[in-house]
Order: sequence, then C-alpha cells, then structure tokens
Amino acid sequence: MVPRFYNTSTRRKEAFEPASPPRVSVYSCGPTVYDVPHVGNYRFFVWVDLVHRYLAWRGYDVNLVMNITDIDDRTIAGAMQAGVPLRDHTEPFVDQFLGGLEALGVRPAACYPRATDHVDEMVELISRLLAKDHAYVADGNVFFRVASFASYGQLARLDPEAMRSTERVQADRLAKEDPRDFTLWKVAIPDEPSWPAPFGEGRPGWHLECSAMSMKYLGETFDLHLGGADLIFPHHENEIAQSEAATGVQFVRYWMHCSHLVVDGTKMSKSLGNFYTLRQLLEAGHDPMAIRYLLTSVHYRRPLNFTFEAIEQAAASIARLHELLARIDERSPRLPSDDPARSASLRAALEDAQREFGMAIDDDLNSAGALGHVFSLVRDVNSALDRDEADRSTLDAVTEWLADVDSLWGVLPREERRELDIEYQGASTRASGPAVSPDIEALIVQRVQARMGRDFEASDALREQLRRLGVEVEDTPDGVRWRRSAAGSTMAS
Repeated sequence: MVPRFYNTSTRRKEAFEPASPPRVSVYSCGPTVYDVPHVGNYRFFVWVDLVHRYLAWRGYDVNLVMNITDIDDRTIAGAMQAGVPLRDHTEPFVDQFLGGLEALGVRPAACYPRATDHVDEMVELISRLLAKDHAYVADGNVFFRVASFASYGQLARLDPEAMRSTERVQADRLAKEDPRDFTLWKVAIPDEPSWPAPFGEGRPGWHLECSAMSMKYLGETFDLHLGGADLIFPHHENEIAQSEAATGVQFVRYWMHCSHLVVDGTKMSKSLGNFYTLRQLLEAGHDPMAIRYLLTSVHYRRPLNFTFEAIEQAAASIARLHELLARIDERSPRLPSDDPARSASLRAALEDAQREFGMAIDDDLNSAGALGHVFSLVRDVNSALDRDEADRSTLDAVTEWLADVDSLWGVLPREERRELDIEYQGASTRASGPAVSPDIEALIVQRVQARMGRDFEASDALREQLRRLGVEVEDTPDGVRWRRSAAGSTMAS
C-alpha cells in the first residue's frame, strides 16, 4: 500500500513517493531551548515519532533529523539574565527535552544538530545568497530580498505584493529595501553572543538556521519536512525562499504540518499561561504512555483539546489492551491449538481489523480511525472468549497483530510477568502479574496471606490500598492475579 499524505504545499492528499526508496529523508523542526517544554510541544514531537514509526512500519529506511534551536532572542535573553554562557544556559533545557522524549517512548532521531554548532554553514549559505543578489547588507544586518524570489508566498497561499514583514519577535526598524524582506544575519550587539562573518560580526536569523542544518544532513533536496501549523508562515515560507534561491533546486518534496494542542479552545502556550509541563503531569501520577496515547488519538491536522479527563480515558484504553493480553495469556494454554471451525468468526474479525486499520493509517495517518478498528477487535476477542469460540493459533495471531500495531503507537511494552509462591501456615498459593515495586509486591503477599488466614477485613483493606496505588487484585480458581489499573499506573511501576 502506498501511503497518502496531505501535502501542505499542494493542499491535497498525495501518494508519498520518496526520491530514493526505500530511503526516506525527513527533517523536523525541533525545540527552541529557552525553557522547559510543555505538553503542547510534545503533541508535535510525538506526532513526528508516529510518522517515523509509520514509515519504518511500511518498510522505509528513515533518516530523521531534528534541529535544536539554541541561538534565538529568547535563549540569548535568558543567558544574559542568568549571567552564563549561552550553551551553559540552554544545556539543561536540551536535557529536559530529550528526557521527555525518552519518557514518552519516542524513538531517537538520527541526529539533533544545534544551531551553535553550525554557524559556519549558515555563513556559507548567506554568502551564496549575497553572491546571487538574493540578499543585501544594510547597517551590518543581512536581509533576504523577497522581490528576487518570484514564488515567495506559495506555501502559505499569500499574495507577495500584499504581504508585510512578520518577524519572530518584532518588526525590524532598519534600512530594509522592502518591508517584506526578512533577516538572515543580525549585527552584533555589545555583550551578546556573536560570531565572525565576512559581512560583519553578528548572529544568524532564526529562519536561516533550519535551511543550513537540513541541507547539511539531508542534501539540497529532501523528501519530507515536518512542522507545526503555526510555522507555515513566515518560518517555512522563508526556509523555502532562502534555500531554493541559493541552490536553484526544489528544497522539500512534501510538507506536513501538525495542528495545536488546545485548552478550552485556545492554543496551549507559555505566553498565555495555559500550559502544563510534562514533568508536572508525570509528578501528578499520570502514566506517560497514557499521555502519549492521548497525543496520538486525534488526527494530526485537527486541534487536540487537552483535559485531565482525556488522560484518564487514554489510560483506560491502554488498560483495556493490557487486560485483553492478560486474558489471552491466561486462557490460551487451555484452548485447542488449531480449530478453524471453532475460531472462524474471530479469524474473520481479525482479518477485517487488519485490512481496515491499514486503510485508515495509510490515509494520511488517520490515527483516530485506525484505533477505532483496534478496539473493535478488542470487543470481538473478548466476546469470542466469553463464548469459548477461540483457539490458540488465532489468539496468537491477535497478540502478534496487536504487537505489530503497537510498533506504531508505542504504548504497550509487554510487561515482565512475576510469579509468586506464597505460603501461609503450611498452605501455599500462586500469584502472578506484571512486575511491580518491592513495596507493592509485599502488599500483595500480605493480602494473600490475610485471605488464606480468613482475615477478610484485612484482605479487603489491603485490596483497597493496592487499588489506590494502581493495582487491581483478582482471586481466580488458578490463583491470585494482579494487574495495573488505569488510575495510578505510574505509581505501581
């Protein structure tokens, strides 16, 4: 199946055909490391991971590059206020960003180039633009001459003649030839970080950084550029102009943009104060996998409304998947190994889910539709188990397919199972479940021993204590089983 992506450049879904399959070159805008990332930022980064995983799932060899912007008005202002070198100021925020990616199960990019390490490439790119008369120097600053690039505005569908400058922090009150022209190089300001260049001491403009770094690692033309919808203009429009003006070739073959995370209909952002950091959510006990699930549960081109109820619903969805896998693990050994007549209905349901899931996810990463087919199968499997209409080979196929699906979603690492042989006054029983902390394991043992000693009041109290810690205990004819529940699941690990 050939993937179909919505290409921002053409405003339509197109078959995705990389230039040199199976290799795919992908560039993603990364963080500006002036502060701790909030969960709205991670909506984008988890979506990038879904794109990465999807392309790998479809058999492509993905070379993903994600930049780190550490030269910026805000990073410089922070370093100046703290009285430390720029790199010392940004390094903790880089660590927190990468730590957040790890907590959310994001696969690492091939590299995370930093602007401070690539100023030479930026200077070289500006020199090429000056040589071709696409740029000019004014009062020590270097500007891109928008009038020299005829297709300026095509990505954002803007009329170049009607546009005015939209600089990132504030409009330059400088000697521009045209108010639409944007900054490539800013003249040095006393006491601020600066770098030498043939056109004068200074620092690169924000837009320039991505062009220089993407072309260094992926070449002058690459397959796919990912970014937030708020970056279409001016950032990505400017990237195209300065890159194609310098090289004379197409910069990017496909553009994809992710919509915002919103709170009560308003974009989550630090400037509005309506944000939560990932650390805050994790310290409050929310499961990082539930956060990840939530961030991928809505189609990427639609805004995602953030609520704590939505995190709880995401945790409950993951718990349903874990419960099904645990139920399969428990029932499968007692079923016939291969009985086509017994499992015909379930086998058909699995084939339907596989086909419909593939069609949904291939259609511009329709994550909501794809997940709907996963949970339709969950209902079908549970119903088949209730009716005793399953065999071991079909359940194995279900488990294998769910693991394959989770290679995209990354929310279901198969848990290490723990077996306990608990003794009480000469008697013993078995208990089993996912690996938990020693303190929780001790409570499970105490609860089993209390029940075996017929101290049901203590047993019930310990069950409730475990439930508050995110562990549900079930007494079965085959022994005690425990599992993580949706609430408090991170506390139980």
